[in-house]
Amino acid sequence: MPRARIAIVTPYLAASNTGNWHTAARWARYLRRRYRVEIADRWDGRPVDCLIALHARRSAESIHKFAAAHPDRPLVVVLTGTDLYRDIANNRSAQRSLELASRLVVLNERGPLRLPRRVRKKTTVIVQSARRLAPARKAHRTFHIAVVGHLREEKNPRFVWRLLEALPAELRVRVHHAGAGLDPALAARAREVQARDPRYRWLGNLPRAQARQLIRRCHVLLHPSNMEGGAQAVIEAVMSHTPVLGSGIDGNAGLLGVQYAGLFTEGDVDAARTLVVRAAREPRFLAQLRWACAKRGTLFAPEREARGVLRLVGHLLREYAATGA
Repeated sequence: MPRARIAIVTPYLAASNTGNWHTAARWARYLRRRYRVEIADRWDGRPVDCLIALHARRSAESIHKFAAAHPDRPLVVVLTGTDLYRDIANNRSAQRSLELASRLVVLNERGPLRLPRRVRKKTTVIVQSARRLAPARKAHRTFHIAVVGHLREEKNPRFVWRLLEALPAELRVRVHHAGAGLDPALAARAREVQARDPRYRWLGNLPRAQARQLIRRCHVLLHPSNMEGGAQAVIEAVMSHTPVLGSGIDGNAGLLGVQYAGLFTEGDVDAARTLVVRAAREPRFLAQLRWACAKRGTLFAPEREARGVLRLVGHLLREYAATGA
């Protein structure tokens, strides 16, 4: 019996090194255990048994065309941070994608709360994953902070620079910032900060393996985003034994837990400053954060994510086959 054909559509392919691409690539690996799978930046009309589209707005054309051509076939829409926390509120194409989807997928536990009630019943939470790494030896004299995220407004790099200015001058700290300069103005600003402040290094767009090693070697990951669907960098920090200091947005709280002690109010530099100073000066507080992250680690196991993806697609394909289509 021929294996079912699955198309995964993502607006960002491998060269982008974005979270969307890494999600698509992982899901393809899981699904290839049972199905024939292709990844592309749009659906080209070739017949497939199921379409999985990342991004309700950016992949809207493919979503709408597939639904029109094959209204009876499974259509999965995976909602990104900009979908959940911006586009579905005011973008008609994104809103239409919600209605057309057979199933919606959100990537953090609080994601369904942002969806209209009428579509929550067809929504599944599948938390992303990362391979667990062995803990690394950390520097003793200097407190190292990793920031991993491309330079764009949603990742809030300006917050990193404001926080750096607010830290006590006597605090021995280094900030290592990895991410492509997608916004030229933000890239120019990163270069200015680096030239002026020896505590800050902008590393540019690192391959994922190098970014993971950076996170692993640092004492904390700082993640001040103002919009996230479920950040891969946060998951990779947890699975690298590196605690997170992050904005308290749903995309972070939905991964780390709303009571996690390393969250600060979005945009609150003073609150973030307090957490950084405590983490740098109080070993017990840093250990508390590390322990809390370790407790969440089982949520981010690759086999757990794989089971969720395979269960979802398998269920949809069985339903499709049962219709006799």
